[in-house]
Amino acid sequence: MSHAALLVLADGRFPAGGHAHSGGVEAAVASRGVHDAASLEAFCRGRLHTAGLTAAGLAAAAATGYDPMALDEAADARTPTPVPALRQVARKLGRQMLRAARAAWPCPELDQIAHRLPQGAHQPVVLGVAARAAGLTPSDAAQCAAYESISGPATAAVRLLSLNPFDATALLARLAGELDDVAATAAEAAARLATDGVGVLPAASSPLLDITGEQHAAWPMRLFAS
Repeated sequence: MSHAALLVLADGRFPAGGHAHSGGVEAAVASRGVHDAASLEAFCRGRLHTAGLTAAGLAAAAATGYDPMALDEAADARTPTPVPALRQVARKLGRQMLRAARAAWPCPELDQIAHRLPQGAHQPVVLGVAARAAGLTPSDAAQCAAYESISGPATAAVRLLSLNPFDATALLARLAGELDDVAATAAEAAARLATDGVGVLPAASSPLLDITGEQHAAWPMRLFAS
């Protein structure tokens, strides 16, 4: 395993399109739900244990070599039907992740996703397959997905609130222990896939994120795509 590969995959400068998305924090800032470092930390903690846990489970599962088509269906099942904007965002990010991953770690599995799902697979599934192609473990994939779930909103909040970047970095550091726990839970679930099926993967819900995500997609003007 190359630890350098994990750094590349988790780097915010990896050209997978995440910089254009706020992970729901733009809508939270507009509603004053997030207005300072403390409220941002609460938002990130909630996102880590819901959307982050679900994404980490899917990524870890894909990194085990489990059928990505079945995992993509599982990801769809974990995205509420009344909020198509979230599915569209997940698939758009999946397409962008796939382009970057195929350039960095070309492999038949990534090519198969491109051919079988031209509309794009859910981003965590692509992330997990990319992690496997890079020689990383399911635990590594879970760590990366969990980290992305909070680093994106924290970075976006710096721009949206003119927040001190040191404060945003500090809150990520404070959440490190919880992030490890979420990644471990996700990896443990993925390890039971062969016997228990996709139903064993986390399916934590975040209804407010779902609702505000759909509302945000209808805004005529916004700084971030989601």
